[in-house]
Amino acid sequence: MPIFRIHHITKYEYDRPVKESINNIMIYPYLSPEQEVLQHEVNITDRPEVFQYTDYWGNRNGSFNLLRPHRELVIESKLVVRTLVPEQVASAHNAYARDMAQLSQNNLHLLELEKISAVKSLAQMQEYVAQLFDPGKDIQTLVENTCHFIFSEFTYIKGITTIESTVDEILEKKAGVCQDFAHVMLELLRMMQVPARYVSGYICPNKNGMRGEGATHAWVEAYIPGGGWMGIDPTNNVWATNHHVKLAVGRDFRDCSPVKGTFKGPAKQSLSVYVSVGYEDGETFEELTRVQLEKQETNDAAESLIDTFAGQQQ
Repeated sequence: MPIFRIHHITKYEYDRPVKESINNIMIYPYLSPEQEVLQHEVNITDRPEVFQYTDYWGNRNGSFNLLRPHRELVIESKLVVRTLVPEQVASAHNAYARDMAQLSQNNLHLLELEKISAVKSLAQMQEYVAQLFDPGKDIQTLVENTCHFIFSEFTYIKGITTIESTVDEILEKKAGVCQDFAHVMLELLRMMQVPARYVSGYICPNKNGMRGEGATHAWVEAYIPGGGWMGIDPTNNVWATNHHVKLAVGRDFRDCSPVKGTFKGPAKQSLSVYVSVGYEDGETFEELTRVQLEKQETNDAAESLIDTFAGQQQ
C-alpha cells in the first residue's frame, strides 16, 4: 500500500498588527480503516496550546488562541500516511434507488445528509435528475452515473469561482474546480434521496494526470446500503482510490474547511496555502495558492472582526 509525505502550510499575513486570533483547524487525518497515520506534526506560530475534540461528523478538530499582537500566522502540518483502499471497487450492492427513502427513514444522520439546499435553479436541477434517476437502478450505479455526468457536462477551470460560490453560480458557469463539482453532485444525489457528504483532503501523485494533484482536494461520499460510505471523485470521474487522503467530512465545504477563524484589528490580510505531496519514489508535486481576502467592518470603528476560510479546494 502506498505511503505519502504531505506538507501543508497555511500562512496569513496582515498589513498591520492584529490580536485575539481565534482559530479552528481540521488538518488531522480522518480516522478510517482506509488510511493509517504513520507520523503527524503540527506547528503553529508561537506554539499555542491546541484543544482537540471530535465534532458531530466524526472529524478531529483543533482550536487555539493567539492573543498577542502579530502580523503573521503560520499553520504547518507534516503528515506521513499509508492508504489502504482496495484496488478494486466492490461490485454493486443489492440496493435499489426506489428503496432509498425507506432505508434511511429511521436514521437521522442519513436524513440530514439527504436534505437539499435552497437553489434558484431548481428546474435545471430537476431536469438533470430526470436524466439520471431510474428507480430500477442499483444505488451504486446511480452514484457512478451522476459522477460521470458532472465530469462530462462541467468544465474544470481554476479561478472562476470562490469559496463563496453557490450551486446556482456554478450551474450558470457549468465550470469550476473540485469543490464546485462536489457541491453540485451532492445536491443531485440528495434530490434523488441518496445520502451524500462532502469530503476534504488531498489527492496524491499517481502519474496519471489526475486533476488537483499536489493540492487540497474535495470529493463526495455516498451512502450505499450494504457497502456503507463510498468515496467518488467527480473531478476525475473515479471512485476514491489509494491516492485520496481524507481529512474531514460534512454537509459541504464549510463543515470541512482546513482552517477558519476570527481576529480583532483594522487590518487587511492575505492568505497563501502551500501543499506538497511526496511519493515513495521521491517524486514530489507542489502547489502554492494565493488568495486575497477582504475585511468585514464591525460597528466598532477602531476594530474589525474578520471571519476567514483557508482557501478554495482545487
